[in-house]
Amino acid sequence: MGQTLPAGALTGGERPPVPASRGLLYGPPPYATEGNALSDIFQEVQEDLRAERARRFWRRWGLAFGVLAVLVAAAVGGWQAWRWHEARQADAASLAFAAAQRSVEGDNPDFAAAARRFAELAAQSPSGYRILARLRAAALLAEAGDRPGALTLWDEVARDPAADELWRGHASLMWALHGIATEDPAAIAARLAPLAAEGSAWRASARELQALLALRTGDRAAAERLLRALAEDAAAPEGIRSRARRIVAGLS
Repeated sequence: MGQTLPAGALTGGERPPVPASRGLLYGPPPYATEGNALSDIFQEVQEDLRAERARRFWRRWGLAFGVLAVLVAAAVGGWQAWRWHEARQADAASLAFAAAQRSVEGDNPDFAAAARRFAELAAQSPSGYRILARLRAAALLAEAGDRPGALTLWDEVARDPAADELWRGHASLMWALHGIATEDPAAIAARLAPLAAEGSAWRASARELQALLALRTGDRAAAERLLRALAEDAAAPEGIRSRARRIVAGLS
């Protein structure tokens, strides 16, 4: 927040060339030879022309440039004020998020109350913390035993176009994981398919859930095929590979 632009950033990194002398803009005076008296006269004429052009230009455009300068200054000032306001909001949300998290780190935490606190925090936080607070509220609702409430929150984040794609994917995975025993298998499969595609950040986790979904629907062969592939997938996290090997061993 509050980054400053490097010099020349608004001009593509280059500054407009500054003439070495005013003659570069108007050309040398005609007949400007050493000892030529006409040189001084033509120089005076050119100076008068410059002054006259400047007077005419500012008479015609001076007010417009003045208004533009005021508008630009106001816009810059407004932008800086907005960035400062955003920074203050983010700082406040960070402190509130940390305080809410501390409330569930002690003995016998009240998960339902903590979920409500995060939901309230989400309603008044800037976009980044709003998404994180909603995800935390969903996880706490699941801890409290309110699976329908948790599934609803995860589903909302997964479908929120304002949320980052990474968090939408995470929400879809949590929805599928916690709904795998109760939700429609076709709906879960449709939600997991794009997350399991090559190049997805959630590919390994989504394929693990696809295997568990196959076991739920009785397709043991498909589950074993997916799990064996995961166990041999060098790009998958070791935890997922290890679980896949254990499940395959249990199916044999």
